[in-house]
Amino acid sequence: MANVSSSNGLEKSPKLRFPGFDEPWKPVILSSILHERNEYAEKDGTYEHATLSKEGIYGKTARYDRDFLVSTENKKYKVTHYNDLCYNPANLKFGVICLNKYGDAIFSPIYVTFEVDEEADVDFIGANVTRWDFINHALRFQQGTVYERMAVSSEDFLSIQCYLPSKNEQVHISSLIRVLDNRIEKQQSYVDALKKYKRGLSDELFSKNGVTDDWTAIPFSEAFELLQNNTFSRDEMSTENGIVYNIHYGDVLIKYGTVVDLSKVEVPYIKSDVSLSKFAQHSYLRDGDIVIADTAEDYTVGKAVEIAGITDEKALSGLHTIPCRPKLSFAPMYLGYFINSNRFRAQILPLIQGTKVSSISKSEIMKTSVVFPSYEMQSRIASMLYTMDLKIDICNACAQELIRTKEALMQRLFI
Repeated sequence: MANVSSSNGLEKSPKLRFPGFDEPWKPVILSSILHERNEYAEKDGTYEHATLSKEGIYGKTARYDRDFLVSTENKKYKVTHYNDLCYNPANLKFGVICLNKYGDAIFSPIYVTFEVDEEADVDFIGANVTRWDFINHALRFQQGTVYERMAVSSEDFLSIQCYLPSKNEQVHISSLIRVLDNRIEKQQSYVDALKKYKRGLSDELFSKNGVTDDWTAIPFSEAFELLQNNTFSRDEMSTENGIVYNIHYGDVLIKYGTVVDLSKVEVPYIKSDVSLSKFAQHSYLRDGDIVIADTAEDYTVGKAVEIAGITDEKALSGLHTIPCRPKLSFAPMYLGYFINSNRFRAQILPLIQGTKVSSISKSEIMKTSVVFPSYEMQSRIASMLYTMDLKIDICNACAQELIRTKEALMQRLFI
């Protein structure tokens, strides 16, 4: 590929091009290559019922089908066909725009679906208009008074100008993007397969038949003592300065794995001007302590991390967490994997309260039991699962690098 960048009046060229292509890209109005499809049908089984999100178009399962809440008699749905360009006018700001790779279907009439002209390459157009550079440009046409309902109409969308090369060059570009997408998909599938294998391995290792060793079961209260946590908000944290780390429940749920090594993982500080006088020395976390997230918006409530890598700097357990210190000697990482195992989660799921926001209290956690084999077997279990985590991390890092490579190329391949 050649590095090229030029602009000649209304014609422009991207920074990176395939050899043999040197003609400048010409400006076109989207209405010349996109044609709104206003075809409607009832939900009578002729078409699959689908929905649209930033992940794409997919079949609407019974779980998410709310048609039973309203009368559907004579209700009309919009028809979309394979390779149509679809978007949600009110959710374009969230990246809800894609090519229809699901197939012929019906979905909500609030969605917009365009047929792509044969003179353009469908996949090139799809890649072009789903870039955030394009989306941010389109959002200048948003209308409405309430942010959540601000929308880009189909008329305004079609009035947008973009730049197109010859169809032959479009095909070359979309073919490269397809190769990258396929590579990313394969890598992500491999990561997903490793995660699935690890879940199965964890279930087997923590099952009564999975380890040829005697298991001991004791009440949670005999295995742990509860520590003091803080209630500091994100506004009272900093990633740049401070002397005490803070383990926030949101990070436990989303950011951290089973083990948080404070010497390797970026953990926010509590700001230096926040008073910590009420926290006794005993409240500061040590290696081997467990921090449980007691609140979440879904079934992940109860996810835990085991603390590691404590050196000279201190750490406290933060908002919506239950910090626990083992009273007995356990192998490093064993408790982190056990508390996150399905065997332990089966105990806490009946104890979770709430509908929109799920939570579990300290008193309810105390009703559970901790089971463990010999110290040697604990070490073997933790080692096997940690090895799997390392492999997953490496493969996931490869997937993320591929995504970054694609994003960098997209910046140079398009105008």
